[in-house]
Amino acid sequence: MRRVSEGGGTNGGRLWEAVRAVPRTLREDLCTVARDPLPSLRWLGRLPHAHAVLFAVLMGLANANQYEPQLEPATSAATTTVATAGAMAVTLLVVLQSGAAILALSRPVPAWWLSTLALFLARTVGETKVSHAPLWSWSFPGIALHTFVLFLLALRVRPRVAAEALGLTLLSGLAAWAFAAPAQQPSLLQDAVTCTTAVVVGASLRGRRVARSQLVEQEVRTADERARRTLLEERNRIASELHDVVAHHMSVISIQAQVAPHLVKEPTDELKENLAGIRENAVEALTELRRVLGVLRSEDASSDGVRHAPQPTLGRLDELVGKVRATGLAVVTETTGQPRPLPPGVDLSAFRIVQEALSNTMRHAPGAAVRVDLGYRPGGLTVRVTNTAPDRPAPPSPGAGHGLLGMHERTAMLGGELATGPTPDGGYEVTAILPTHTAEPAEPGEDAP
Repeated sequence: MRRVSEGGGTNGGRLWEAVRAVPRTLREDLCTVARDPLPSLRWLGRLPHAHAVLFAVLMGLANANQYEPQLEPATSAATTTVATAGAMAVTLLVVLQSGAAILALSRPVPAWWLSTLALFLARTVGETKVSHAPLWSWSFPGIALHTFVLFLLALRVRPRVAAEALGLTLLSGLAAWAFAAPAQQPSLLQDAVTCTTAVVVGASLRGRRVARSQLVEQEVRTADERARRTLLEERNRIASELHDVVAHHMSVISIQAQVAPHLVKEPTDELKENLAGIRENAVEALTELRRVLGVLRSEDASSDGVRHAPQPTLGRLDELVGKVRATGLAVVTETTGQPRPLPPGVDLSAFRIVQEALSNTMRHAPGAAVRVDLGYRPGGLTVRVTNTAPDRPAPPSPGAGHGLLGMHERTAMLGGELATGPTPDGGYEVTAILPTHTAEPAEPGEDAP
C-alpha cells in the first residue's frame, strides 16, 4: 500500500509540474512579435500574397455589411452619441480583423492575437448583432478572416504552437458567448470545426514543406559527400600510381649508395659512413612508402599482378591508341617539338590524361574523330585531346566518372594548368600544360650556366 501511495504521489507531482509548466510554455510559444514572412512559391512567386490581401479586403467589406448597431432611431442628442460610438466601434473591429489577416503574412503570432481580440470584442463590446440569421455565432466574414489567420499561423509555426493558438481561440469564443447576451441562437460547434480544419490543413502543408526542405538539404549533403569521397578516391589512386615511380628512385639510390664504396679506391671511413647513412635512409623511406601504399590500396583494387606492373608512360601511347582504334574510333596523333625523356611523374600524368580523355570520348561522343597532340617545349609538355561532335546520341552513363577530376588533380599536383570545355563545332577539348622543371641541355658550343 505504501508503494502504491508513493507511486500515486509521484504521478500526482508530475501532473502538477506539467500543469505549472503550461503558462511558461504558452508564454514562450505565443508571446512573441518575431517576423516570419510567408515564403514565396517556386512558380507563382508573390501572387498568393496578393490574393491574400485581396481576400482580406473583400472579407472586410462583407464583414462591415454584416454588422449594424442594435440601436433605436436617434431621437435625442444622447442616442445620437451612442449610435455614433457604436458605429465607430464596429468599424474599428472590422478594420482590426481585416488588418490582422494582412499582418499574418509577415508576423503570424501577433496577427493571431489581434484577430482573437477583435473576434472577442465583436461579441462583447456594445450591442451589435448580425443583420441576418446565420448558422454562426459571429458573422461569416469574421469567422472566415480568423480562420484564414489561423491557417497562415499553422503554415509557419510548429504544430504545438498552432494547437495552443487553436485552444485559446476556442476558449475565447466560449468566454465571449458566456459573458455576452447572444442575439441569436449560438452555434459554436461550426466555428470550432472550421478553425480546427484550418489548423490541421495548415500544419499538414507546413509538415510537407519542411519534409521537402529537409530532403533537399539531405540531397545536397549527400552530393557534397559523394564529391568529397570521389576526390579522395582519385587522390588515393594517383598516390598509388606515383608510389611505383618514387619507390623506383629510392631503390636506385639505395643500390648506388651500396655500390659506391666499391667504385672508389681506398674509400675513407667518412665516405663509407655517409654512403651507409644514405642507403639506410633510402631503405627506411622505401619501407614507409610501402606502408602508405598498403593503406591506400582498397579491398577491391586490381590483382597483385596488375598492381606491381610498371606504370605506363607516353612510350606506350601507340599501344593505347591502337586499342581505341579497335573500338571503331578514329584517332590521329601528332607530336611537335623534340621528344625527350620526361620526369616520371609528368610522363605518367600525361599518359593518364590522354587515356581519360579518350575514354570520355568513347563514352560520350560515339562516332567522333579524335586528335591527340603532344607539344614538347622548353620547360614543359602540352597535351591536347580534341574530338568532333558525335554522329549519334551517347548511351546513358552508368554513373558519375572520375575522368575530369583525375585530370585536374594530376595537373594541380605538377603545378600545371588544365582547360576543358566544348568546342564551337559541338565537340570537346582537353588541354593540359605540364611543367617539367628540368634544365634543358646546353647546345653544342654554348657554355653551361
